[in-house]
Amino acid sequence: MDITDANVTEEKLYLFNQGQYYHSYRIFGAHPVEGGVRFTVWCPEVQSVGVVGSFNNLTPQYLTQQGTTGVYCGIVPEAKAGDLYKYRITTWEGETFDKADPYAFWAEVRPGTASRIAQLNGYTWHDGRYQAIRRSTKTARPMNIYEVHLGSWKQQEHPEDPDYPFLTYRQLADDLIPYAKEMGYTHLELLPVMEHPFDGSWGYQVTGFFAPTSRYGAPEDFMYFVDQAHQNGLGVILDWVPGHFCRDAHGLGRFNGKMLYEGADHPEWGTYKFDFSRSEVRGFLISSALYWLTCFHADGIRVDGVTSMLYLNFGLPDWAEKTYNAQGGEENLHAVSFLRQLNDAVHTYAPGAITVAEESSAWPHVTGNTASGGLGFDYKWDMGWMHDTLDYFATPFGERPGCYGKLLFSMHYFYNELYLLALSHDEVVHGKKTIIDKLWGSYAEKCAQLRTLYFYMYTHPGKKLNFMGNELAHFREWDEKRELDWNLLEYPFHDAFQKYFAALSRTYASEPALYDGEYNPDCFEWVASESCAEGVYAWLRKGRGQNLLCVMNTQDHAHKKFPLYLKFPCSAELVLDTEAGAWGGVHKAHRKQSFHTTDGGVFGRDYTLTLDLPAMGSYLLRLSPEAPNPDAARLSANRALAQKRKAAKAAKAAAEVSDK
Repeated sequence: MDITDANVTEEKLYLFNQGQYYHSYRIFGAHPVEGGVRFTVWCPEVQSVGVVGSFNNLTPQYLTQQGTTGVYCGIVPEAKAGDLYKYRITTWEGETFDKADPYAFWAEVRPGTASRIAQLNGYTWHDGRYQAIRRSTKTARPMNIYEVHLGSWKQQEHPEDPDYPFLTYRQLADDLIPYAKEMGYTHLELLPVMEHPFDGSWGYQVTGFFAPTSRYGAPEDFMYFVDQAHQNGLGVILDWVPGHFCRDAHGLGRFNGKMLYEGADHPEWGTYKFDFSRSEVRGFLISSALYWLTCFHADGIRVDGVTSMLYLNFGLPDWAEKTYNAQGGEENLHAVSFLRQLNDAVHTYAPGAITVAEESSAWPHVTGNTASGGLGFDYKWDMGWMHDTLDYFATPFGERPGCYGKLLFSMHYFYNELYLLALSHDEVVHGKKTIIDKLWGSYAEKCAQLRTLYFYMYTHPGKKLNFMGNELAHFREWDEKRELDWNLLEYPFHDAFQKYFAALSRTYASEPALYDGEYNPDCFEWVASESCAEGVYAWLRKGRGQNLLCVMNTQDHAHKKFPLYLKFPCSAELVLDTEAGAWGGVHKAHRKQSFHTTDGGVFGRDYTLTLDLPAMGSYLLRLSPEAPNPDAARLSANRALAQKRKAAKAAKAAAEVSDK
C-alpha cells in the first residue's frame, strides 16, 4: 500500500482543518518523493518552521505556510530515508525550539529524541488470506487474547549495553508467535508499541503516534512481525492511547509555544489531556488509529483509559475545583463525540477491525450503535466480572457462602454490553499480587483453585484476555525490567499448569457452544445457582446444536453424588477435568468418561445427573439427548408434591408447638 499522497492540495488541507481527513498521514510527516523528501507539519500561529537534520548540519531549511491553514510544507532535496530530523519552530515572541515530528513514522533510538525519515512503501505483505477471513467473520469466532509487553516477555544479553536487553521485532516473530499459537491463543494484544521515551511508562506515555518504537527495530520489521502473526492464524491488537500524552519537551506539548494538542493537565498521570474540541486534534488521532489498522494491518485497537476521557473531572479529588459542560454535567461531550467519530471511521475504513474500550464506569451503551446514541465500540472490558471473580477466590472457604452471589452477578448485566473478560497487566503490578497469589489458601489449594478460576473464565460467555505470565502461574509481579520467570517450567506444578492452560484454550476454541451465541441470552442457562453452602455452580452453554454442562466446586471439600437437575434426559461425556492427573490434580487414575441422567427431579427439571465433585475442581461435559422415560414427569411431580406435603406438615407441627 502506498501511504503517500502525491500532492498537498487545498481540499486535503481544508478537510484536515475540519477534522475530516482521516488519512492525514499521507501528506503529513516526512515522505520520500521525487526531488527529495517532502515535510509537512501543522504548526499555526508561529513566525517560521524549518527542518534541521543530519542532512543540513542542523541549519534550518524553511517550509512554506499553506494559506491560512496553519500547515507548513516543503521539499528538502538533500534529505533521504534513514536521516534524522526535527522541526525548528520560532514563535512570534521570538522563542526558538526544536520538536520531533508529530507524524514521524520512525524515531531515533532512546535516549535520542529526533525523528527519522522512513520509507514505508517497500514491504510486500503475505497475509491476504487472513485479512479476507477477518473481514468476513468478525464476531462469530473465538477470541482468546495474549496480552504482551514486547520488552519483557523474553530478553537477551547485550554486553555492550546492559540497559538495552530487548529482542527485535523479527526475533519476537520467530519466538513469540509460535509460542502463542502453541498455547491456543487466537490474538496477540501488544502494550503500546508507539514510540515513547521512558521504558517504565510501558508505552502509555506516547511521543510518536505514528512510529513503532525503535527499541525493537525499524517500521518494516514491525510489519514483518504482524505479517508473520497473520500467516500463523494470529490476529494483532494494538493498545492505543488517545486520552493523554507525555510532557517531554521534544513531543506534542506546547508544540507551537502554547497549548495546541493539549486541553488541560491530567491530574492522575502527570501528562497532558488531548483537546477533543479541536477538529485538527480529532483528525490527528483518528488518522493514527487508521494508520495502524491499514498500513500495519493491525486487527484492532484497545483504547486505553476511556473512562478518563469521558469525564471532565476524572482523577480530581472531591475538594478540587471542578468544571462542567454546557448542560451542567461532568461528561466530556467533545470526547464522547470524538469516540463515536473514531469508531465510525474505523468500521468504515478498516472493515473487520475491532475496537475495544477499557471503560470502568457505568457509562451506558459503550458497545451500542452510534446512530442510537452508543459509543460504537465492538467490545468493552468487563471490570466488574474481574473484580468480583478475584474477590471471591480471595475469600476464605468458610466465608464463601456469604459471597456466593459474586460469581452469579455478572450474568445479571452481561447482555447490556458486548463484554470481554480480561485479567490484564493492571492486575499483576503495584502490590496487587499475581493472579495465583491473590487466591486463598495453601500453595496446593492455590494451584487447584487457579485451574478452576480459569475454567470459570473460559466457560463464561465473553471474549478472553490474559496477560503474559498468567499461563505460567507467575508468583512474581510483572516488572518491565525483567523477562518472565521461564524457569518456573522446571517445577512440576507450573509445567503442568501451562499444559492445562493450553488444553483449556484449545477446548474453548474447538467447542462452538463456548463462543457461538455468547452474546445471546438464549444460549446460557443456570443449572445450579443456589448451592451457597456447597459452593457449587453449574450452567449450560448452548450453540450450533451443542449443550455443554459446566460444573464448578469452589469449596475445599469434595461432594459425593451431587445432584444436578436437567430438563431433558441425556448422557454426559467428560470433555475436561481440572483435577486430571496430567494437570497436577488428584485424579491420578483414568476417570469415568460418561454419565447418564436418571428419571426424577425438582421444579420442572425432571431428570437428575449425579456427579462426584472433587474439592476445588470443575468438569466440562458434553450432553447428548436420550429418549425420555414417559413416566419421568409424573414421578417428578409426585416427588415434588410429597416434598410440599412434608413441608406443610412440618409447618403445622411447628405452629401447634408455638400455640402451646
